[in-house]
Amino acid sequence: MILQGTLVNIAAIIGGCVIGHFAGRHISAPLRRTMMSGLGLAVLLVGLQLALQGSHIILIICSLIAGGILGELAGIEKRLRIMAERLQERFSEYGSIAEGFVTASLLYCVGAMAIMGALQDGVGDAPTILYAKAALDGIASIALTATLGAGVVLSIIPLLLYQGSITLLAGWASNVMTETAISEMNGVGGLLIIAIALDLLDIKRLPIGNLLPSVFIVLLLVHFIL
Repeated sequence: MILQGTLVNIAAIIGGCVIGHFAGRHISAPLRRTMMSGLGLAVLLVGLQLALQGSHIILIICSLIAGGILGELAGIEKRLRIMAERLQERFSEYGSIAEGFVTASLLYCVGAMAIMGALQDGVGDAPTILYAKAALDGIASIALTATLGAGVVLSIIPLLLYQGSITLLAGWASNVMTETAISEMNGVGGLLIIAIALDLLDIKRLPIGNLLPSVFIVLLLVHFIL
């Protein structure tokens, strides 16, 4: 069935969010802060592992600068904040919608497993990569929801759009998503995940939303330059 791997991935995230939501009610504030610190360190590790996969530093730097400019001009961070504020007003009893949504979306969408798994699903093979990713994302969603709130579950929307698009365009995407392209996308995406970790650890809040176009700009630079 088309999109089977992504649908299983989404189901695992929703299941993890349900567990995390009910478990989070029984977690004290000090324990929640400790979990947040541990989660921030774990996210930092994931970001570092991905960032180190990039080998063309100049392309990554150019992508981040160009992506930041485009994101600033488009007002992505502002638009995300407005959308999050509206959701927050409607679902205020469920915790911080914005932080959970952005954090989970980046973690679930950035990385080789999302890309390669969606390609595997799109060419008709058994989506074993996405099954493995579903298990990891499901476990992560328990911790994320318990600490960041119900906004985590909204990450299934960009996940469906991202992985679903790659799956449906697998024939074309397989030619564009070369090993080099995936490595450099991981490099840029890893740095954005590190930015998320800095926020979780209360070190520095960066305009991550405005930097999101850099993930796709590096793909174009790899395609036309390398």
